Amino acid sequence: MKYSYRAFDRAGKESRGTVEAGAPEQVHEQLRGKGLFIAEVSAEGAGRAGERTVGIEQGRSNGGSQLRDLSGFARQLSVLVGSGTPLVEALHAVERQASDSGFRAVIGNVRSRVEEGSSLSEAMAAHPGVFDAVCRSLVVAGEAGGKLDEMLSSLADLLRQQVRARSQVLGAMVYPVLLIGVAIVVLVAMVGFVLPRFEGLFKTLDTPLPPTTKVLMQAGGVIRQWWYLVLPGAAALVMLARQWSRSGHGRRALAGVLLDLPKLGVVARSMICARIVRLLGVLMQGRVPMLEALGLVRESTTNWRYAELIGRAEDAVTRGESLASVFENSPLITPAVAEAFRSGERSGRIGPVLLHVADYLDEDNEVVLKSVSSIIEPVILLVLGVLVGGVALSMFLPLFDLASAGSQGPGGAP
Repeated sequence: MKYSYRAFDRAGKESRGTVEAGAPEQVHEQLRGKGLFIAEVSAEGAGRAGERTVGIEQGRSNGGSQLRDLSGFARQLSVLVGSGTPLVEALHAVERQASDSGFRAVIGNVRSRVEEGSSLSEAMAAHPGVFDAVCRSLVVAGEAGGKLDEMLSSLADLLRQQVRARSQVLGAMVYPVLLIGVAIVVLVAMVGFVLPRFEGLFKTLDTPLPPTTKVLMQAGGVIRQWWYLVLPGAAALVMLARQWSRSGHGRRALAGVLLDLPKLGVVARSMICARIVRLLGVLMQGRVPMLEALGLVRESTTNWRYAELIGRAEDAVTRGESLASVFENSPLITPAVAEAFRSGERSGRIGPVLLHVADYLDEDNEVVLKSVSSIIEPVILLVLGVLVGGVALSMFLPLFDLASAGSQGPGGAP
């Protein structure tokens, strides 16, 4: 079967094409061998059911809702399988409990494939947009070792931690974004609607207007006269910025800027590092081979600088070198994490060691996020207060001049 794909190389250049493969996971393996980071894979020439599946997956790509659904799916399936429930019956029970219609359809398709004789990992491979390579690899490891319930439990823990980290970041952003949105609305209302009401009064003044008042009046005039172009123009800029941020060059630039920001860059590096360490720890504890685990982590890493670092780690492992030798010389990895890799490799228990370090990093990141949020909020309030106060002062300065001139009376005498 032919599969079309969209991927990025290590330089961030986008690549599109088609490959022949028997299953979606084979496409991932082929492209991974070429050093490509896979973004999308879809089957060509599929029937109506296949088209419907692709549509479901595209509509659910990696959002917070999908992570929660997957975490609940893995947790429920782990409990049912661990209690001795046959896999088909367990899938049917989870399918009935799924609240999202799209995800319920995916589980139903997986159940049907398992009923026809496919393994769970093979059935999941038909939905690469829902069950990624990491998820399928853990299921394969569980099926091979007869510990499917344990691997599903580990997968559920991994997904739940990702949901928690995402919620922490979004929670820290809600209040600042709300403040900025309210400030923009207030500024536009003051400049576009309140300030023009004073324009006639300003014209009666004999003294020249302050420069800031003139600028604000001109801006208000532009907003009132060309509002039908200003609004679509702003929307177009937002769309262009969004498209650019999703392109290869945009992702590369934003990733570099994010990691280099003062203070915030440290938080970003710590959170990305925690995710990589946890993901690699879960894979290693699930008996996934080292090279395969590194390749899966590299595919799931959206920041190109960390993807390049993991690529160098793959090369080092291929040459027989240790992971610690690569990570300890990189500013992207903290010395504590590099030492954890060294200790895990020395003791032969790299999976549990990495998971322990990931727990520590997640706890530390939670505290740091709260601290950064508590610092950012008053800074934003201060900046917005200065902006709104500046606009208000520009509006009332001419009125103060008018009141001062009126108090002096004719001829300038008080």
